[in-house]
Amino acid sequence: MDSIVLTYNSDSEVIRDYCENNSQVAANTFVRTHQKFVFSTAMRYLKNREDAEDASQEVFIKALRNLKNFRGDSNIKTWLYRITSNLCSNILRKQKLRNMFSYGDDREDFYDIADGNISAQKKLEIEEFENKFLNSLNELPKKQRETFALRYFEEMTYEEISGVLGTSVGGLKANYFQAVKKLSKYLKDDV
Repeated sequence: MDSIVLTYNSDSEVIRDYCENNSQVAANTFVRTHQKFVFSTAMRYLKNREDAEDASQEVFIKALRNLKNFRGDSNIKTWLYRITSNLCSNILRKQKLRNMFSYGDDREDFYDIADGNISAQKKLEIEEFENKFLNSLNELPKKQRETFALRYFEEMTYEEISGVLGTSVGGLKANYFQAVKKLSKYLKDDV
């Protein structure tokens, strides 16, 4: 028997199909469409691949369970960002209470490095730079860090970021400028 492949033209079609028909295809499409955004947001908070993967799964469980309550007043990314940031904040708070939160060197790399023709020395240099960059990013004030991450990594417009963070576009531009300036200084000072 041939399976039917559904294609959706928008998030609202996916949401409607999932809510009205409890469609597994719609659920899978929803997760695939937004998993990179949710994972990278969780990674910025938790700084550990395994924790970010676990958090991402939990975010999608909560999101799918509550998708029928999504009113569409904001962008779906804004809604997912709030779920992710709240969940990650709760995880961090619990970890701090248990004294298990650490910025140790056992953290997995943020990016996978392909095993192609990169020498061991080059891999080490890339890993060191990534660690310095992430450490520098973590030195930024929260608003600057989030503005930079959403603009640079997620390639969101200032208008989209404004909806997510609840900050004016002018304020976001100032935050982004300051973040870039500070990151440049941190990285230059470190080199």
